[in-house]
Amino acid sequence: MAMVSEFLGQLSLNIGAHEPTFPTVVPAMDFDPDRDAARIETAIKTKGVDEQTIIDVLTKRTYSQRRDIAFAYERRAKKDMISALKAALSGSLETVILGLMKSTAQYDASLIRGSIKGAGTDEETLIEALCSRSNNELVEIKKVYKELFKKDLEKDVAGDTSGNFAKLLLALVQTKRAEPSSMVDYDKIDGDARALYEAGVKIKGTDVPTWISIMSERSVPHLQKVFQRYKSYSPYDMQESIIKEVKGDLQRSFLVLVKCFENKQLYFASRLNEAMKSKGAKEKMVTRIIVSRCEVDLKKICSEYKTNFGESLQKTILEHTKGDYQKVLLGLCGPEE
Repeated sequence: MAMVSEFLGQLSLNIGAHEPTFPTVVPAMDFDPDRDAARIETAIKTKGVDEQTIIDVLTKRTYSQRRDIAFAYERRAKKDMISALKAALSGSLETVILGLMKSTAQYDASLIRGSIKGAGTDEETLIEALCSRSNNELVEIKKVYKELFKKDLEKDVAGDTSGNFAKLLLALVQTKRAEPSSMVDYDKIDGDARALYEAGVKIKGTDVPTWISIMSERSVPHLQKVFQRYKSYSPYDMQESIIKEVKGDLQRSFLVLVKCFENKQLYFASRLNEAMKSKGAKEKMVTRIIVSRCEVDLKKICSEYKTNFGESLQKTILEHTKGDYQKVLLGLCGPEE
């Protein structure tokens, strides 16, 4: 029984009060965990498993409601719902449903742990998970990481990366980012824009520590203004400068950061578009984004998707996925707006 209590034991909302959310998964009205637990139990016991019911129930409940269903299920069936789902389901559907049984912070912490555990590092997942999350999300992820894995996120990241790439990720994990302020400090905006230019495009080589400290310590609204101002110093915008100045994982990390500062939901929409349309749809990336953002900003990601790619995310999912995996993704995205 360790499983349920371990994953479902703590429920904490991981979004700061000043960060508006745009979820597609919202609390179900007239919610009855006992009724839902009975439906799930019947669906699991049905010959051949009734996946549709499992999808209908779990994609239309928030994490805290799923948690209540799991406790109700355990009281009824005298067994752990996560283990029962694991035994009943398989493949991509199983991956998504088990992901939904974690809170957003637990899911993110597990992604990071999975990307650095074992031989080799999955840099792509690690970069996305650390460079696209807000300061408040990272504070929560650090806490949950320690609870789940009895390890320190900073130490794990440091042990698995090196050089300036490691320095950038560690600076983000240290969560020193300033809170947004109602005061606009034009001198500081100008100073930072000039410092970014003088540490990069202006000189031979790149003074990476200066870039790291500005990009990991300043508030997002401040940085948005810095990047605007930057263009009055540099012939290249910030993204172009990053491509010219640095390479490899460091380049990828800075680009994710800057894209997320400029428009985080567009960044995720672009990743989804690229993943869906690439040969052999990158299922892992699609799952990761939709599961991790459905209670955060998936609604806004869907609207950026439609605006920028000429068709809805739902339509792209219909075209590029199939079966229960398609159904569970569409359940999480909700109807087209």
